[in-house]
Amino acid sequence: MATDKLIITRRGFGIGLVGGAASLALPLPALALTVEQASALVGKAIADVNTSINSGKSASAMYDDFERIFARYADVPVIARSALGPAARSASPAQLAAFTKAYQRYVSRKYGARFRDFIGGQIEVTGARPVKSYFEVISVAKLRGQAPFDLRWHVSDKSGKNLFFNLIIEGVNMLASERTEIGAMLDKRKGNLDALIADLKNT
Repeated sequence: MATDKLIITRRGFGIGLVGGAASLALPLPALALTVEQASALVGKAIADVNTSINSGKSASAMYDDFERIFARYADVPVIARSALGPAARSASPAQLAAFTKAYQRYVSRKYGARFRDFIGGQIEVTGARPVKSYFEVISVAKLRGQAPFDLRWHVSDKSGKNLFFNLIIEGVNMLASERTEIGAMLDKRKGNLDALIADLKNT
């Protein structure tokens, strides 16, 4: 299998990812998706991010690139709904749609801001395996002067397309981290989802 690489640093991904573990309910098995397709999806996402961060573009242009990459390769509605947690059940369809759009921008800028620090190492896709109703694509980040660390991408076709819905970095679960952070932001606004959406748009 071809190796795909992405410039990265440990500090960039470490910020904003807090400990914890979470699982995403995927009641339907990924029948059509294959391990090769899951690996290819992650490889393409890595290649696209690598192109952007090495393009010499401004930070603003890079954020726009990353939002497009996130929208293309990630299952944004599933990730957003997981991040919102129990509040998603009481949200109206219009609120959920607005939150998903605002959250997509928020996450893209949150992680896009850190890609500027990712020069100095590379990510290599090393394998993939089936896990229950999805595939886990395994990759290793190799940094200059530091020990390699593990990144695992969870890929499913539950939404009708091959997309990743979670990223685990050195055992830290992105879904758990985001749910904790968004939950705290919502609590700070006394459960007012509209206020949270408005603030995410301006973040």
